[in-house]
Amino acid sequence: MAEQYTAIDLVKRIKSKSISPVEVMNHYMNEIDKHNDQVNAFVTMNPHSMEEAKQAEQDVQQGKQLGPLHGVPVGIKDLTPTKGIKTSFGTKVFADHVPDRDATIVKRLKAAGAIIMGKTNTPDFGHKGTTDNLLFGATKNPWNLEKTAGGSSGGSAAAVAAGMVPFAEGSDGGGSIRIPASFCGVYGFKPSYGRIPMDNSLANAFGSNNPFVNHGSLSRTVRDAALFVDVTQGPSTTDPFSLPRFDEELLEQLEGSLQGVKIAYTKDFGMYTVDKEVLHIVDQQVERLRELGAEVEEISMDFDMTLHQFLGFFKNTWYASASAGGSAMLRDYPELLTPSYHTMIERGYDVSTSEYIGYQQKRTAVWRELQRHFERFDLIMSPSLSVPAFDYQLLGPEEIEGKKIEADSDWMMTHIYNMTGLPAASIPAGFTKSGLPIGMQLAGNRFNDGLVLRASLAYEKLIEGFPVIK
Repeated sequence: MAEQYTAIDLVKRIKSKSISPVEVMNHYMNEIDKHNDQVNAFVTMNPHSMEEAKQAEQDVQQGKQLGPLHGVPVGIKDLTPTKGIKTSFGTKVFADHVPDRDATIVKRLKAAGAIIMGKTNTPDFGHKGTTDNLLFGATKNPWNLEKTAGGSSGGSAAAVAAGMVPFAEGSDGGGSIRIPASFCGVYGFKPSYGRIPMDNSLANAFGSNNPFVNHGSLSRTVRDAALFVDVTQGPSTTDPFSLPRFDEELLEQLEGSLQGVKIAYTKDFGMYTVDKEVLHIVDQQVERLRELGAEVEEISMDFDMTLHQFLGFFKNTWYASASAGGSAMLRDYPELLTPSYHTMIERGYDVSTSEYIGYQQKRTAVWRELQRHFERFDLIMSPSLSVPAFDYQLLGPEEIEGKKIEADSDWMMTHIYNMTGLPAASIPAGFTKSGLPIGMQLAGNRFNDGLVLRASLAYEKLIEGFPVIK
């Protein structure tokens, strides 16, 4: 792999004229040419990216006011509308769909000076934790091409890990940023719900709250993740849940000691079976956080339900949403949808209105258990996932440590923070003996995004940067 740049470094170099936006664009185009055929991260390219880079270069030369992301390429997940660039939502049903608008997050990235490099792969409508579909095929893990990149923002994570783009947008409704971040060894940040407007669907402005679905980023560094939120956050008339802009930028909250910061460590949330090697790697990071001055204490959690019950009500909320939005497609275009999305729609038919409302009470129980611990602690730490990356042809492993599990869900330790809308990150924490990345998850209470990022940056500095594929 060639040298991997950060977005912040690129902006500094562009503004100081030590590198031009055209040189930056050429670099990433070359990296895509080298790696994308194998990895399959980008599925559609922006045909105007070089033209836009040339305009960005002229703006520098003419001394125009430059935005905080001027000339920096960014990948956009293929669920997020991009004006004039194909957006397929990962399905053959919309293979030729070209939106006539940009999602708010895309508008804000462009306004900050970013250049859309292209669209990154995702499963049909982002419905699962791996990335493959009938339209574009599977995205593979740059660390091991036999393994999955995770999903549903797998294309974005793989593109960043392979050095095809400095950072990329993702969305997360069950772990879809943090899952591929963990598998691909990059930093994945899901901010507090509402911080970045979510308006992928103008037809259903209220559709992102059950469970909470967030935009966020995949990046090589914590600083890039903070900058990403800073330029995209704030209210929007297209999202009724969007929050007012916070006074202090996240980039201004990153510095500072972790001395006295109290971190609760749960190995399994009281429910999950975790691979022993994953657990060993994450266990080792406890001492590193203590080196930084944090007070880390192992805790037990009790959500008063089994993992089967917990994931059952979570999945049923998604099944209901999928059947509401997808039943017509299943009727008219069954051959164009992947089997796992078929199943999701069909299962949604069996979810009654009373059951759907009842799930909110269970969701409230999850919120209360987390708040019980946030009364004593500032952050909660756990493994991001209970397994390393598995073969890309699979939906998931069928057992962990000899225990049978449901392959489509029981290895994802991320759903809790989508039920509650809390900020959470997956941080590269080490490698298995076979060389696969492992992530640890760090979450804060509502609106405490700054502390999640500050702790992440302190850790990043301690280990002298997150791993890069050589």
